[in-house]
Amino acid sequence: MRIRSSWPLVVAFCTIGLFAQPNRVTSLPNGIDIRIADAREQITALRDDLLRVRIVRGGALPEDASWAVLPDARTSSVTVAPEMTSTSAGFHTNALRVVVDRKTLRMTVFDRAGNVLSEDARRVQLDGPAFRFYKTMPVDEHYFGLGDKTGPLDRRNQAFSLWNTDAYRFQESTDPIYKAIPFFMTFRAGRAMGVLFDNTWRSSFDFGKTEPGVYSFGAVDGPLNYYLVYGPSPGQVLESYAWLTGKPPLPPLWVLGFQQSRYTYYPQSRVLEIAHRLRADHIPADAIYLDIDFQDKRFPFTVDCKKFPDFSGMLAQLKAENFHVVTITDLHIADAPQQKYLPYDSGMAGDQFLKNPDGSVYVGEVWPGPSVFPDFTRQQTRAWFGNLYWDFYQQGVSGFWDDMNEPSIFHTVSGTMPLDVVHRIDEPGFAKRTASHAEIHNVYGMQNARATFEGLKKLNPDLRPMVLTRASYAGGQRYGATWTGDNSSTWNHLRLTTPMLENLGLSGFGLSGADVGGFAGTASVELLTKWLEVAAFQPIDRDHTETGTGDQEPWVGGAEQEAIRRHYIEERYRLMPYLYHLADESSRTGLPMLRPLFLEFPNAMADGHPIDVDPGAAAEFMLGPDLLIAPSPYPEAPDAYAVEFPSRDWYDYWTGVKVTPPPAAANTSLQVVSPPPLSIQVQPELAKLPVYVRSGSILPMEPLVQSTTEIPDGPLTLRVYTGSSCSGDLYLDDGKSYAFEHGDSLRMHFSCKVTPDGLELSIGAHQGRYAAWWKQIRVEVLGWTPRQNKVLVTNHSPDRSTPLTMENLSQGVLVSVADDGKGIELQLQ
Repeated sequence: MRIRSSWPLVVAFCTIGLFAQPNRVTSLPNGIDIRIADAREQITALRDDLLRVRIVRGGALPEDASWAVLPDARTSSVTVAPEMTSTSAGFHTNALRVVVDRKTLRMTVFDRAGNVLSEDARRVQLDGPAFRFYKTMPVDEHYFGLGDKTGPLDRRNQAFSLWNTDAYRFQESTDPIYKAIPFFMTFRAGRAMGVLFDNTWRSSFDFGKTEPGVYSFGAVDGPLNYYLVYGPSPGQVLESYAWLTGKPPLPPLWVLGFQQSRYTYYPQSRVLEIAHRLRADHIPADAIYLDIDFQDKRFPFTVDCKKFPDFSGMLAQLKAENFHVVTITDLHIADAPQQKYLPYDSGMAGDQFLKNPDGSVYVGEVWPGPSVFPDFTRQQTRAWFGNLYWDFYQQGVSGFWDDMNEPSIFHTVSGTMPLDVVHRIDEPGFAKRTASHAEIHNVYGMQNARATFEGLKKLNPDLRPMVLTRASYAGGQRYGATWTGDNSSTWNHLRLTTPMLENLGLSGFGLSGADVGGFAGTASVELLTKWLEVAAFQPIDRDHTETGTGDQEPWVGGAEQEAIRRHYIEERYRLMPYLYHLADESSRTGLPMLRPLFLEFPNAMADGHPIDVDPGAAAEFMLGPDLLIAPSPYPEAPDAYAVEFPSRDWYDYWTGVKVTPPPAAANTSLQVVSPPPLSIQVQPELAKLPVYVRSGSILPMEPLVQSTTEIPDGPLTLRVYTGSSCSGDLYLDDGKSYAFEHGDSLRMHFSCKVTPDGLELSIGAHQGRYAAWWKQIRVEVLGWTPRQNKVLVTNHSPDRSTPLTMENLSQGVLVSVADDGKGIELQLQ
């Protein structure tokens, strides 16, 4: 039998359906309702800048439930002004104007200035339960998102299928892969619009590959339901998308530290050996991962007592050395009746597993052999699964790694479970019903991560969970971090990582990473070095490789290579205040930590195209708003390459020297239609990664520590890269609990401006109750030369300013000042 969705089947809109003129158009307080024969289309405004489009069969709209979109967002609405004529129906909000042609039913969305943001190319096409939307594709429009799909950053002229798939050794043309995130952003002439197609069935997106001038998206079944999210800036789109689908949680601080992993570290002595070597070699690190071979017979939620004779003692020892341990927890449960295997026994007793259409428990083969699978669409099953972590949590495991949750099934043609496996939806906001795996497949991994995240919060309500998931869906960012899956130890995969992480960030997953050094195969010494350099400036920095490969720890290849790698890991730790501020910003706004250049500089190019699509900028990325990282676009090649900047004024991060534009004559031979604001040539070196800082940035930095558990010893450094004005921020809390939600945090804002009398620097007062670890602030001012070598504190004495000492740096000046938390105003002369 075939399990059907409860979504009504949509009628094929042929000459007797939506191809005919509507027989009734009704203005709604928040949009319009169009009736055509036995079909219905509803276009509504959730906010002035956010529209929803739904098409259904019959008079009644179907159940309004979503795994992705938050209930408050879905039910939000604003009052619109109707616009009805004899030829069109529509409305406008304060930001958008919607026009539907009464004859063709084609919808066009404009901004209030009259710019077309979205335009139907033709009517929706249906083929039985399948359907497809078609939109016009201007020649100068670009497309980003859909998660960690491979290939260039821009999705234009590409096509993709969304079906979560275990894609071991994926390559540049592999599709589909691990995640199904049906959200993308259009960008044209500096204006951005997001599109969320909220349909969990197998779907596909074609950005002009099949039909030039047209992009399309559709699914094999399910609801005709999508959202249009207007900017106009890319950052506004992402903040609105986060409002729609949720923001990532603030991670524990240690998650931002260096993490060492492989498949698999065992026995227990090997794990301790790795930890001791990291500390002995003074390589800062915060986490060690245990893959499946730490388990007994690879049964999830077990420990092999022969390989790990004192598991809890090992955890205690690692904790004493300031290491956090992350264990893998695949979602499958070994089919092990009468073996005293608690996850199986309790799951069977509670009827927690997926069923075949005949009512029997579905069994598939994975790492433990025959396995059964929790039904994560049931809230009671998620609660049961979350409680399975209790023993590990009590022993001191800090984080959990949800792998194989596409779900991956061995020895099947499809690589996953049959499409007719039955899920029993029992979830607040949903009607109780059964659904086929064909409907639930793309959200299964997301609900697995949800079960882990919510379970950990229940086990210890005051401790922030660390969850790393391989498969997910839109909104999955609410439950933790992700990575790009089983990549390969090749130069090409190092190159692929940047656009994959950028598009994950543009799809809601701001906390993400890739297996540093590559998972499949053994990295060459040079590749591992260069990958560790680049990963030091990415949100998650985890060195990981598969079983049977060569060692991939930072010391592999000798002392010279280790010194280079250590240097970059150390720099990551010095930047930890900046990284943590970015993580906090992401949790509040949805903006990713790692960003394409156009997210910060949407108007960088004179002709309006995003600078990242230029070959010269394709390998570049930003860490937050201030750091630009510029690895070679061909990292294995010795050739010089161009670094393109999205604005004119930048500093070299390593030297503090302001970037000097090349002579104008140097570019006369380059026939560039729209040149970047600034471009320089760089000669690649193995030990050097070009990093630049935006003029006007103030970077908070800390003394070097060996783990984030250590309290830094020394002053807080504020590195000021002067421009006409400058600013920066800092966020601090205990790094582990939810006390920040009750005021136990610290925020500071910094600003400066250059005046005819010198440079005025404001160090903001401490906001919040959390105590700073520093007593002194070291201010390094770069790119500015004093006239009098004088610095005054102008806000601490009503009668006279307090003088301080100014020291010279190679590229600026240094001032040290005590920080009493009340705020400091400095005048440098």
